[in-house]
Amino acid sequence: MTAAPAQLGAERHGVPPEGRHSTASSVTSLLSGEFLAALVLTAGFVARLLTAWRYFLNPDEALHYVLADQSSLTLAWRAALTNAHPPLLIVVLYYVRFLGHSELLLRMPSVLAGTACCWIFYEWLKLVTDRTTALVGLLLLSFAPALIALSSEVRQYALLLFFMVSCLSVSESALRENSPALMMLFSLSLYGALLSHYSSLIFAFTMGLYMLVRLYPFKKWMMLFAVWAAGQVGALALVSYFLITHVSRLKKSGMAQEIADTWLRKSIFHPGTRSVAAFVPQQTIRVFTYLFSHGLMGTLVLLAFLAGMALLLWKKAGPWNSTGPSQRQLALLLGLPFMVNCVAAIAGQYPYGGTRHNAVLGLFAISGASIALAAWRPAISWIKFLGIAVALAVCNFFPSPHPVIREKDQSRDLMEQAADYMHHSLPAGSVIISDYQSGLLLGYYVCGHEVVQILELSWKTDCGPYTVVTTHPNEWEFYANDLPDQLSRVAAIYNLAPASKLWLFDAGWIGASAPGLYVGLRSLGCSAPRNFGNNIFVCELTVPGRAAAKRD
Repeated sequence: MTAAPAQLGAERHGVPPEGRHSTASSVTSLLSGEFLAALVLTAGFVARLLTAWRYFLNPDEALHYVLADQSSLTLAWRAALTNAHPPLLIVVLYYVRFLGHSELLLRMPSVLAGTACCWIFYEWLKLVTDRTTALVGLLLLSFAPALIALSSEVRQYALLLFFMVSCLSVSESALRENSPALMMLFSLSLYGALLSHYSSLIFAFTMGLYMLVRLYPFKKWMMLFAVWAAGQVGALALVSYFLITHVSRLKKSGMAQEIADTWLRKSIFHPGTRSVAAFVPQQTIRVFTYLFSHGLMGTLVLLAFLAGMALLLWKKAGPWNSTGPSQRQLALLLGLPFMVNCVAAIAGQYPYGGTRHNAVLGLFAISGASIALAAWRPAISWIKFLGIAVALAVCNFFPSPHPVIREKDQSRDLMEQAADYMHHSLPAGSVIISDYQSGLLLGYYVCGHEVVQILELSWKTDCGPYTVVTTHPNEWEFYANDLPDQLSRVAAIYNLAPASKLWLFDAGWIGASAPGLYVGLRSLGCSAPRNFGNNIFVCELTVPGRAAAKRD
């Protein structure tokens, strides 16, 4: 199916094959390789497109839309700075809104960026390794389940990976052609990554050291080095601006510490809970498990990554082009991000483990694994690609562990059924209460406009013939022990009499607290709850009196 590594190396070095038959074989091999790459890329695009079309927005996606849905770009920028990420995605969504606001349209920037990322990655791997490695890398990147999901959602990660791989590709071309113009384009791509997600700081640090090594001795690249250094000054200025104006505010608000102490707790080292020697290997396995959505397959890819690093450091991995990075330079590029991320997690500054926040490591993990897999030479060449395809199919169709919202529970049909039920079953004038994550979805799917607020303790707004009350962002979800007091507080703020009726809408990442919540709801009059899958819940409640609230 593909040429052997030695033949690929001969092609890359321009060694003329012997005879007319060899020439025909080389051309056929090249065409078949490019055809397969185009086929894989098309299939990866279709997978992302179908995922973007099939599922309702999760609460984070709905929040990003709410932040972008402002009357001016200035207001959208200010709203973006209330979030934990740089503002580029919100700016993109601000303009996408003018075309429409369907789930698919809002997700298209991610779908397109994720697909383009795969192709640029393939071209970059061809430059620094060979076509076999590049094809393996394209296959893994196109169908890694976590990367399909992230490039099918209204999130920052597809843009981040697109700008990262653009940096890799453009910097390699700039070095080969000694082109200051391309080096300026590298700096612009780096700025795009920094404006997309703060995990890009790991990438920026890695690229800084890697480029210093590649540009040494500096006298040989005086003009190119000067352009690169000027770009680095710009990157430092950009980072400093956001550290002062944005990150410092997030730390003062306590948002970062709250996240580190709750749902990202496992991914940040806490002294006294376990040793560093245990933390690093355990979390590295979790990174690969997350990327491939499967414990066994993720571990196998991790072993392939380690084998690839060993090939780069201690053995001759293949006859790669001498104008590209040396094997040890490439090992530095692929291994350093993991080391930096580990140090940041041990210092309590950034998570390292089974979380989307480590998507920044995906390009490097897949590159290292691809080197080892490309070096594997079974007797029948196509067996290798068949084995990889089967493994990726297992990861995508039989994920282990399962995603937080299972596919069957995130169907758009379920959300449409819930919205239809509320429109037809709730009497005009009804009061609907929701926690913050549910309010984000309620506004998008039922009300057609924003019904959450950033600053108020509770926010009341109209929703067609209904009134909606949502909680503060700190009250992301309802808990059984807190709900009576929350209902009483809402009743006091908005003059709802004891024993009056209202409706609860609960949707999104309904987690381990749900069973206890539903038991508590029965004592508040929820006698006939309606479930739409396991992640959408609607029921009628009775406002408790003050005495009842205190007893509970």
